[in-house]
Amino acid sequence: MEQYREEVDMIRELDNDFVKDLAEFFKIFGDATRIRILRLLMDQEQNVGELADALDMTQSAVSHQLRVLRQNGLVRYHKEGKTVYYSLDDDHVRTVLEQGTTHIRHKYGYEED
Repeated sequence: MEQYREEVDMIRELDNDFVKDLAEFFKIFGDATRIRILRLLMDQEQNVGELADALDMTQSAVSHQLRVLRQNGLVRYHKEGKTVYYSLDDDHVRTVLEQGTTHIRHKYGYEED
């Protein structure tokens, strides 16, 4: 019986860790600037200057948000010479964005872009 309780406690702890990680993942989507950056990256990879121009923001502000997105596994980068290009990390990020966009359009009646 004691072993069963220990296993249940371990499962609960892992479940709690998972839920905390999931909450942290979704928290990253709670910033409008980060959503705008991610939506731009859905179309094509871009460098900081291109993103800053498209968002009418400073490169420093965009770089800060890209750092948050990168640290949380939502974007990745590669260098071509001195230029750093950013893209979505994988199709899971794209799927979350697409599903969220579909939900909000449906819920609030927004038209497609």
